[in-house]
Amino acid sequence: MLLHTVATAVPTATFTQPECWNLIEKSGVRSQLSRRTMLVLKTILNGEHGIRTRHFATPDIGRIFDRTSDELNQAFRAEAPVLAERALGLALKKADLEPGDLDALLICTCTGYLCPGLSSYVAERMGIAPNAILHDVVGLGCGAAIPTLRSANHLLAAHPGAKVACVAVEVSSAAFYLDDDQGVIVSACLFGDGAAASIWSSTAGPTGLRAFDFRSLHLPAERDKLRFEQRGGKLRNLLDRAVPEVAAGAVGRLWAERSERPVARVVVHPGGRDVLDAVEPVVSPHRLDASARTLRENGNMSSASVLFALEESLKGPPATSRGDFWLVSFGAGFSAHTCRIGA
Repeated sequence: MLLHTVATAVPTATFTQPECWNLIEKSGVRSQLSRRTMLVLKTILNGEHGIRTRHFATPDIGRIFDRTSDELNQAFRAEAPVLAERALGLALKKADLEPGDLDALLICTCTGYLCPGLSSYVAERMGIAPNAILHDVVGLGCGAAIPTLRSANHLLAAHPGAKVACVAVEVSSAAFYLDDDQGVIVSACLFGDGAAASIWSSTAGPTGLRAFDFRSLHLPAERDKLRFEQRGGKLRNLLDRAVPEVAAGAVGRLWAERSERPVARVVVHPGGRDVLDAVEPVVSPHRLDASARTLRENGNMSSASVLFALEESLKGPPATSRGDFWLVSFGAGFSAHTCRIGA
């Protein structure tokens, strides 16, 4: 499966972490939180924890914690297709393609649920052919981008002449929830909105890169450490303190099982500063600078984040036959996924 291009998009509404604290401080939700929770939020959002800015698509973000579950779902339905279209439009332009050139559109997300899925909305907005394959991947959380690429790889094996678009889009602001739980507090300080699109075919693209060697690891015994649950119809993120350790352990197992081909750079899902700090020693001597920059400028955008980090990595020296990009994402399940992108 050969890469034509990667492109990303974030909402125009950009907030620094101190500005996010100001929004919470003025929100009606503060009356529902303990004094300790407010102090923790203030400390995190006004401190240096690896994130400078985040971007939010949901309108009037200052009211985000006051909205009903129906209002949040409507925000996802309105904003996710727009964000996905922006990223995919940029990718198509870079690849010198039109929407009608696509034979398949695969979209992953976990921050909202639609039936029919987002692919239907995006295909309609962009004028993708009515006989194109539309496929939605849901329920895989932050790790979903690489399994979505794996599905594209299988599709291209069955249809060698096809052109396939993969989009990871998350409107995390439509899934914000806040209470006194430590994991929920940290989640509110981490996540932002964004979309990443990539174009693939079975014929050579301008990058000269291909994706291959897909691998996955599932640890259901750790499921409750990182997943969504529902409270009053709203999505509530469960985030255990052990997640950095669990992520590092899962990445370490996949790293140990990798093939003998050399690795030039490691591209990791930037789940948070503590996650990157835990994972980096596992893949030593590789540094995770592209992932850290992605986190700093955007926060954790769930499934889209690893592709943002890939785009950032592609700005550097190219991967060659002497070394591949080794991509790894992880999240709900607990699951972790890898693939290589190289010449």
